[in-house]
Amino acid sequence: MRRFYSFLFYCITPFILLRLWWRSLKNPAYKARWSERFGFYKQPYIQHVIWFHAVSVGESEALFPLIALIKQQHPTLPLLVTTTTPTGSARVRTVLGDSVEHVYLPYDLPDVIGRFLRAFKPKMAVILETEIWPNIYQACLANNIPLYLVNACLSEKSVRGYQKIPSLIIPTLQAVTCIATQTNSDKSNFIKIGAVANTVKNVGNIKFDVAVEDTVLSQGNKLKKHLFENRFVFLAASTHEGEEALLLTCYKTIKKSIPNLILAIAPRHPERFHRVEMLVKNAPLQVIKRTSQACCHDNVDVFLIDTLGELKLFYASADVAFVGGSFVAVGGHNLLEPAAVGVPILVGTDVNNITFIVDELVSAQAAIQCETVAQLDAKIIELYEQPQLRHQLITNAKHVVAKNQGATQRIYHLLNLQSVT
Repeated sequence: MRRFYSFLFYCITPFILLRLWWRSLKNPAYKARWSERFGFYKQPYIQHVIWFHAVSVGESEALFPLIALIKQQHPTLPLLVTTTTPTGSARVRTVLGDSVEHVYLPYDLPDVIGRFLRAFKPKMAVILETEIWPNIYQACLANNIPLYLVNACLSEKSVRGYQKIPSLIIPTLQAVTCIATQTNSDKSNFIKIGAVANTVKNVGNIKFDVAVEDTVLSQGNKLKKHLFENRFVFLAASTHEGEEALLLTCYKTIKKSIPNLILAIAPRHPERFHRVEMLVKNAPLQVIKRTSQACCHDNVDVFLIDTLGELKLFYASADVAFVGGSFVAVGGHNLLEPAAVGVPILVGTDVNNITFIVDELVSAQAAIQCETVAQLDAKIIELYEQPQLRHQLITNAKHVVAKNQGATQRIYHLLNLQSVT
């Protein structure tokens, strides 16, 4: 089955390249360093690394505390971090800089993976969340590279999909040394699709170990005073196509009840910054961009956050925050960052990717889930009128985060790095 999978992958490779080219028209970063995706490198890299893979920004942010702990305990250990997206790559370079090696994840083709492994000779592979690549996993097994799937999660929908191809998935999962899941439900789901039961351990979600530096909070407060003084800041974070239009309608409705309201929008993907700006102007509403360095006058309706890596800062400057990817069929994004920063959280109902987190927060009255934009309108007005409710949501959310922390330490001990150093 894996040979057939590889054959199909080779067949669609030209279309993958075409898609990269198409995406590069909006974001030129997609056409840069394409050779890395095929295991060709312009320079020699350090070998015998501990290799970590994090798909994009969210996974990278979750990985950073684990990397920090490993570097503290093993300062000379060479580390490699791969990502799949340009935004993930940019975040790794910004946060980790030259302290780790970094390239794009190579495509899951036998010859490509072979070149990648020869270039870096990893002593261990650590892959975050649900990245199941048959050729990568089998290559690690063939080369005696311990492979860990950590912070692993698997929805019921994904289970049904994987169960349709058991001859591919079961041998792939049996190549894994250990699967460390976020919840007991995830543990059960991995066993359902063929993981060896005694290799699957529930250790919790490392996203609960999110770190919020005091400087972020102080800078956020300064930003509030400098940009948004006397404004009630409604932050829409990590928004997707279709959500901004809904949120602009929401803004117009609640502006009638909150005269000093301002909507700050942080689109999830940088290639959409200009499109969102045009959407706001066509609303028609007054907009300024973060990169413009312009003053945020009283007549400004929308502040467009057209930068990367500043979301924590803007959470710290907001009065309420809606986390996107939850009013459209995306599955939701990380709610734990705003929970740790300390801002009242609102979220939609399309949250398949973060079901456990949403359930934990909502049941503890630490976040508000809205089925419709009309509900979102009403809840924001309610939060504006009731500062004590905002304070209680923040307190409850911080408690939920604190009680679920510790997965980073558990994963660190699970990796047993002493055995490969």
